[in-house]
Amino acid sequence: MTRDDAWKTFDRTAADAGRTRIVDQFAADAGRLERMSVEAAGLYLDLSKQSWTREAFEACLDLARASDVEGRRAALFAGEAVNLTEGRAVLHPALRAPVGADYQALGEPVSAEVDAVRAEMQAYAEAVRSGAEAGATGKRFKAIVHVGIGGSDLGPRVIWDALRPLDPAIDLRFVANIDPRDMAEALTGLDPETTLVVVVSKTFTTQETLANAEAAKAWLAAALPADGLTKHFIGVTAAPGKAAAFGCGRTFAFRDWVGGRYSLWSAVSLSCAIALGWEVFEGLLNGAAALDDHFVSAPLEKNAPVLLALAQVFNVDGLNRPARTVAPYAHALRRLPSFLQQLEMESNGKRVHRDGTPVTRQTCPVVFGEPGTNGQHAFFQQIHQGPQVVPAEFVIVARTHEDAPESPLWSNALAQGQALMVGKSTEAAKAEGLAQGLSEEEATRLSTHRTFTGDRPSTAIVMERLTPQALGALIALYEHKTFVEGVIWDINSFDQWGVELGKVLAKAILSDVHAGGPSADLDPSTAALMTRLMQ
Repeated sequence: MTRDDAWKTFDRTAADAGRTRIVDQFAADAGRLERMSVEAAGLYLDLSKQSWTREAFEACLDLARASDVEGRRAALFAGEAVNLTEGRAVLHPALRAPVGADYQALGEPVSAEVDAVRAEMQAYAEAVRSGAEAGATGKRFKAIVHVGIGGSDLGPRVIWDALRPLDPAIDLRFVANIDPRDMAEALTGLDPETTLVVVVSKTFTTQETLANAEAAKAWLAAALPADGLTKHFIGVTAAPGKAAAFGCGRTFAFRDWVGGRYSLWSAVSLSCAIALGWEVFEGLLNGAAALDDHFVSAPLEKNAPVLLALAQVFNVDGLNRPARTVAPYAHALRRLPSFLQQLEMESNGKRVHRDGTPVTRQTCPVVFGEPGTNGQHAFFQQIHQGPQVVPAEFVIVARTHEDAPESPLWSNALAQGQALMVGKSTEAAKAEGLAQGLSEEEATRLSTHRTFTGDRPSTAIVMERLTPQALGALIALYEHKTFVEGVIWDINSFDQWGVELGKVLAKAILSDVHAGGPSADLDPSTAALMTRLMQ
């Protein structure tokens, strides 16, 4: 089947599915649950509450085949230049592969280098935790301040929030915002003698990161002997020379075939490897590697990242649903929606195909979310009764804490998925009002307000516990899902030119500020705002 024919069948089956209620499909298709669920690397995915019919489900799989998902997947893992606008390989799977793997980037062997950096990270992490690696005055490190932004920040934050002990031996804090308040909050209560600063920047030119790094360095320099300052200042970068020139006493490297938002498996997460312990970080890598194995080997119809991607493509392009909410039912995963915003929207928020021609369909939806049950008391009102249909994704952890009764938490997730799908008719709402003692007139008046149209899709992703392995598998699942969507939409998921323009203009505006005022080529609105703020 050609790609054009696959899209035509996709559109036709989507239109048919849009006229069919999800709940009715279970009666029409006895094998629906088994067909539309899959287990992979300790995760269970249930996509049976999605809007597709069996025919539409098969059409989505045909679209994946016609888009050559399998061929593009092979190119990714072979280290070909899948980031075609920058001529780079994209090899984050190499970062979590077992020691002795044989990955190549554009024909250059890279696994030995990965193994060497990983061993260096392990040795340093264990030395800091044991006290063998100490500060300028000989005191053990008790806190780490991780300085980065975007992919150099969000991934490690997710890891730390998800896996941190309740009373960590080493306190880990993050600074990303250029607002001085962020750094002030991070440094409050810390002792420079026992604080390690880890500066993470792929190029070591990022404006926000360098400004925060200067502030952290000044804070350390004010309290420590000059000859010992470098013990407290570590760089993680693909430009080690720039990091050393900046004042980092030691650097840990990663290469340009590691995309920022895919880099948490590298030295970018050195601070987490130290604060959590190497065994925890290694478990994270192992979980991701297990999901990699599944993605490479499972047939498309039972491939977790592929099915998750197809559900999103079906909602966005088949049923014109340009937003998706992610609700993790685990407090420890509270950063997951923010992480996915960058992973998915920076990867697939693109306006042109890989050949540079404009896209003719929608690409990445808006991704947002909050942990359950918090979101239930906020935006869930809209996804239940608003006029727009917003697909939901529930990430459910069966046991989030050893001492907590878990069923009240995950029972809420199940109830939300059921309510979104089943809804409540006006007749049922009226009968409910009468049963509560309302008059006929009042029950009738309120019945439309209490009506839920239902037929709103959701996916459940379930794990037993939030272990390092489960977290690694979950993040890798979303990485590969994002890649598959990019293949189907025929876009480059691995560049981010949309980030660059704002950076360039910010530097120009800052230059105008230093020059005393707006330049003649600024638009009137921006010039007026600059003038007001300078006052």
